[in-house]
Amino acid sequence: MTNNRIKELVALKDKAKARRETATYMVEGIKMCGEAPADKVLETYVTQGFKKQHEQWLKDRDYEVVDDKVFNRISDTMTPQGVLSVLKQPQFSLDDLIKSEAGLYMILEDIQDPGNLGTIIRTAEGAGVTAVIMSRGCVDIYNPKTIRSTMGSVYRVPFVYVDDLAYVTSKMKENGITIYAAHLKGKRLYDEVNYKKTAFLIGNEGNGLKDETAALADEYIKIPMAGKVESLNAAVAASILMYEYGRSMRC
Repeated sequence: MTNNRIKELVALKDKAKARRETATYMVEGIKMCGEAPADKVLETYVTQGFKKQHEQWLKDRDYEVVDDKVFNRISDTMTPQGVLSVLKQPQFSLDDLIKSEAGLYMILEDIQDPGNLGTIIRTAEGAGVTAVIMSRGCVDIYNPKTIRSTMGSVYRVPFVYVDDLAYVTSKMKENGITIYAAHLKGKRLYDEVNYKKTAFLIGNEGNGLKDETAALADEYIKIPMAGKVESLNAAVAASILMYEYGRSMRC
């Protein structure tokens, strides 16, 4: 591996700009590399130690062996497993996602914590979400911490970043999708609604939804709070709503 390629991989690990410009991203570990869609994998790098321990796993894969010092430099983890891959970013069309006949969407505004976003993506797969739509103010989904938090769900949950949430919600309403905002002003509890084709608006961890974004909802709903707690972690709130949708549809 050349010094120039090492620098490119470090940039891919550390900088969202590098990921955007190359339309690629990096995943690490035997689970994430093993589940990666074969048609998206561009390169795989392994240490000599990993090669010795996982010869069968590597049997039908193209890879390059690098020394531990180089691998530690391009890895984002404290204790690397010795394997990482570079993948092409998938491309999803907002129009195609909204035209889907399936019924549950998550609209995220300015989620900042990589772990929160990764958890939402992972839970979205488990709850059968159709797609996750994110404002440009959300953290980069290809941030290594986000990728790890998805536990592979990033490969299987369609998602898109958008510039205008008002346009998104308008298009959804045209397609018969009802939009609910998790909001302290909600008059109905989240488990009192008969959900059908649904989108949930989830706001920033610290500030919640912007007033103009919350106003795009057809209805405010709320999750009741005991004690002195005013609100829940964004990923926790999103998870509750996703699974309540599923429960409602089964009843």
